[in-house]
Order: sequence, then C-alpha cells, then structure tokens
Amino acid sequence: METIKDFFLIAGRIVTIFPLMLIVGLFMGKRSLGELPVFDFLVILSLGSVVGADIAEPDISHVHIAIAIVLIGLLQRIVSILAINSRIFGKLISFEPTIVIHQGNLLVNNLKKVRYSIDNILQMLREKDVFHLPDVDLAILEANGKLTVYKKGPKSAPTLEDLGVVKRQIDLSYPLIVEGTLYNETLAYIKKDALWLKSQLQARGVCQDDIFYASVDDNGIIYISDKTILNPPPMRH
Repeated sequence: METIKDFFLIAGRIVTIFPLMLIVGLFMGKRSLGELPVFDFLVILSLGSVVGADIAEPDISHVHIAIAIVLIGLLQRIVSILAINSRIFGKLISFEPTIVIHQGNLLVNNLKKVRYSIDNILQMLREKDVFHLPDVDLAILEANGKLTVYKKGPKSAPTLEDLGVVKRQIDLSYPLIVEGTLYNETLAYIKKDALWLKSQLQARGVCQDDIFYASVDDNGIIYISDKTILNPPPMRH
C-alpha cells in the first residue's frame, strides 16, 4: 500500500513539476537554452539536481522544491540582464571568444589561455571538414566552446560572388567598438589610429559613446549599429 502511495506521489510531482520547469525555461529565454554559457550551464545543472531530488525523494517538501526552481530561474534572469547591460560583468561570468588560428598559424599563447591542446583544436577542425592547417585563415573559439572557422579563399566553398554573379566584397570584419568601448588592438591590426577613427565617426555624425557595436574590415570600411536604432517589428507567421 505504501508503494502504491509513493508511486502516485511521484507521478503527481512529475505532472506538476514539468509545467513549472517549462514556464521557468521560457521565462529564462533562448540564451540559457541555446548558447549555454558557463553560468547558464550551472543553472541548468542545478535545476536538474533539484528536480531529480524532488522526483526520487518523496520525503522532500514539494513546495520547497517549487520555490527553489522559481528562485533559480529568477537568479538566472537577473544575471542575464546584468550581463547584457554590463560588458565587464559579462566577462566575469563567461568566456570571451578567442582567436586560436590566424593565417594558418596556431596562436600558442591563446591556446594556453583557454587550456586547449593542439589535439583538441585539430579534432574540432576535422569536425569542420578541415584536415590541413594552412587552409584556415581564421579560427575562433567561441564562448560556448564551439570553433568557428573561416577558410582561405581557394579552400572555401564557391559563392555567388566567386562565380561573378555579384560583385565580391570583403566579408571578414573585426570588432572595433562594443557598447562604446574601443578595441585598440583592432585599430593596430588594420594599421589605423584613433585620429583616423575619430574622423570616420565625425564624417558620419556619430559619437563613439552612442555606438552599440561597430566592426571594420581589412579595407577600413566601418559598419555601425547605433544604440538609437529601434527594435524591428515582430515577425508574422
């Protein structure tokens, strides 16, 4: 009789806890379910432990488990908002994208910084169908641990631009300004200085503090996303 009671108790907890988990997951947003940065990974891990204890241990208070799930969801949402509004805080709780290969050369210091071995990188390249290191122009280890690879021209898949259907453009750009913060290393890489950038921004009538994101390519062409740009209208199905 006690076993049947426990069975229905556990079944009832499963039926009630999963809708709550769904609501909390939707509240937390796509970021926690898609990219899984370090903090969000810990949140998902904690939620799994809490729910597992609730289902496996009938003696644990179901109400306390529900409160814990809601509080964990609120914590994740608050931390996400802080990370979006403060780039410094975001850096403290997550990883930054790191360049590990540049023009066919492994950047040893960057590999040591992220604690990845050469074998790790070579394996990730093979998963991208890259078997020859010199074929890689740029490889970036993203914050979620995935490797983004930009192949050199002759080795990359032909595009409409390559076939002459449209005019070929430079499609490799580098972050220049992020939330008003200037990346001086990018200026140094393209062999430009702050005076050049100031003149470029003045020509467009834009102040550096008003820029949410700006990138620049090897030809010095700047793309700017202004903070004042309104959100696009919602998509219709």
